[in-house]
Amino acid sequence: MFLIFPLRAVPIMYSGLNILLFFLCIISTLSPTLNHEFHPLDSLTPSELNQVKTIVNETIYSSSSSSSSQSLSFHYVGLNEPDKPVVLSWLSSDKNFTKIPPRQAFVLARIDHKNHELIVDLDASSVISNKVHDGHGYPLLTSDEQTAANNLPFTYAPFIASIEKRGLKLGEVVCQSFTIGWFGEEKTTRVVRVMCYYLDGTVNLYMRPIEGITVTVDLDEMKIVGFRDRVIVPVPKAEGTDYRQGMQKPPMNSPTKEKGPSFALEGHIVRWADWKFHLDFDMRVGPIISLASVYDLEKDEYRSVLYRGFISELFVPYMDLTEDWYYRTFFDSGEYGFGLCAAPLLPSKDCPENATYLDGYFISQDGTPGKLPKIFCIFERNAGDILWRHTETAIPGKVFTEVRPEVSLVVRMVSTVGNYDYIVDWEFRQTGTITVNIGLTGLLEVRGSPYTYKDQIHEEVYGTLLAENTLGAYHDHFLNFHLDLDVDGYANSFVKSKLQTTNVINKRSPRRSYWTVITETAKTESDAKIHLGTSAADLLVLNPNKKTKMGNYAGYRLLPRSVVNTLLSGDDYPEFRAGFTKYNVWVTPYNKSEKWAGGTYVDQSRGDDNLAVWSLRNREIENKDIVLWYTLGLHHVPCQEDFPVMPTISSGFELRPANFFEHNPVVQV
Repeated sequence: MFLIFPLRAVPIMYSGLNILLFFLCIISTLSPTLNHEFHPLDSLTPSELNQVKTIVNETIYSSSSSSSSQSLSFHYVGLNEPDKPVVLSWLSSDKNFTKIPPRQAFVLARIDHKNHELIVDLDASSVISNKVHDGHGYPLLTSDEQTAANNLPFTYAPFIASIEKRGLKLGEVVCQSFTIGWFGEEKTTRVVRVMCYYLDGTVNLYMRPIEGITVTVDLDEMKIVGFRDRVIVPVPKAEGTDYRQGMQKPPMNSPTKEKGPSFALEGHIVRWADWKFHLDFDMRVGPIISLASVYDLEKDEYRSVLYRGFISELFVPYMDLTEDWYYRTFFDSGEYGFGLCAAPLLPSKDCPENATYLDGYFISQDGTPGKLPKIFCIFERNAGDILWRHTETAIPGKVFTEVRPEVSLVVRMVSTVGNYDYIVDWEFRQTGTITVNIGLTGLLEVRGSPYTYKDQIHEEVYGTLLAENTLGAYHDHFLNFHLDLDVDGYANSFVKSKLQTTNVINKRSPRRSYWTVITETAKTESDAKIHLGTSAADLLVLNPNKKTKMGNYAGYRLLPRSVVNTLLSGDDYPEFRAGFTKYNVWVTPYNKSEKWAGGTYVDQSRGDDNLAVWSLRNREIENKDIVLWYTLGLHHVPCQEDFPVMPTISSGFELRPANFFEHNPVVQV
């Protein structure tokens, strides 16, 4: 929009500059869109950053106590964001006519080798605060000083001699700076350690470290103040380390399509990317994934991962002890049929537009077959996630960036067991990982109450007042998964690796502690009963008969997303029946009859035929056909946001390759 004013409307005393400012003032007042592109929390613009530099330089070098020879280096410049009440006030106001809060910058600078904290007011074009930090530590390293430090070894004769001694080409060496931490020294200086790597056939320099050479650089003086050449260690080979697409050799994995089904469905067999598995429906447990195997490009064969996996039981005990509630301790699979409760999926709502649907079948009370339409959907998920990436900036004068987008295949079913809707996703990833996600939504079980306000309550009500006269009961959800893993074959072992803190003795290192891995192979079932959450642990199913070229056993790792343990006492009746909740992890030898963790006959069961009882036999499980049972739990304390319908909450776990492949299986994707 153009605004035209008669010249006679402008006072004769205005100069040309004043006239321009006058017009800009009028335009800014009349234009409602002028301020829309600004926000008080916007990061500093390039012009603002340049303004900071000018203001700081003028302030430092123009002060009477300063000399033009003093050093100044910027280590951080960022937005000094307005106080929160100021921002909130601005957000609640009319943005068209409200001035944005003052723009300020927070600066960390080194001035004459001292640390300074400055606040620069951009509107006032001045430094309004300048504090010297007299404590310990230094600001972050700048890229310029790191580059300078990284280049110093190449002009240092002892370093050049060490490279030549190893038979390496100096032109293929790349060096990087590392901060050194603090280990009790009374006085410190700004030094870094420079470590070096070897290219010569790859851009993946971090896979080719040059061990044994340590260069110490003083950053303030920018000179080498320490050098050690301790021992010669072979540099890892370049072969197989380059991840760039153009450097990959055939055969290549087929690219994943972005539109339309890119999986093949042959009866109940699903093929997608490197995965092949069988999908079926069970009226008790719902979806069953069987015979899942992943194609190994290097071995040119499908390798088994999961023989059979499904939700074996779902236990939901409520914590309300009132007469009509204390018995509400449900077993949704063994009592109601998790599969029977499968709900038809709504296209474009329950599943995306690119989904393919499958039906399920069951037998009714009189033996009549029934059809459950569209209870499974299968679709590719491309949510903008990153499969893997790396940007390499350490090679002088070059930048390499490689990125692969994450695409996965999802098998979904929703089971509506009364009030609750359970969303079950089995997700297959190109990395060889199987991710299981469980979403809980639907409606809470609530109890009517005379209370309309929390302060009226002076007794234990076993829940949360969600609305007038409405109490949401505390409760749990425990889902036990039957995971018959066959990792590269059926004979497997279960290994628990504890991460243990170890103290450094004999002063062999400036460090005082580190953690190491203590590995224990379970011999019998009792060895494999695990309470998670008490200590860091790595849980693996290994094939002790299959090794990688490096000598590691092929395996798969169980990675729980969260850990929840039962809070019921061991002598509580529901806990007898749901004995599988006593531990998060169980391992048993394969037994065809041991399918359901709650037992075969769950309704009014007494806990005498379930996973906890079977495991008392303490059978041998090392190098056997074993079944991993994992109990996933959620404690639910209802809140008002769960009323009247509950937003989805979720949990899950992963089965991830651990030395199963010789290297990253998706480098060649």
